[in-house]
Amino acid sequence: MEMDAAKLIGAGLAVIALAGVGVGIGNIFASLVTAVGRNPAAKNEVFGIAILGFALTEAVALFALVIALLLLFTF
Repeated sequence: MEMDAAKLIGAGLAVIALAGVGVGIGNIFASLVTAVGRNPAAKNEVFGIAILGFALTEAVALFALVIALLLLFTF
């Protein structure tokens, strides 16, 4: 297998993680809406936790993107 083909396949596999990140972010905000709908008084506390979860989930997407770019533009 040529090196360029292996780089492209590896980068494609690394980007598959972005699908999981999209599902995770959707679950976080769906849970936020449900929690606020059930208990509006806890909105401020729940919102902070949801933003923290969003940031950590988005970090996984950035790591996957960095790995994909490293595979494409190094070696």
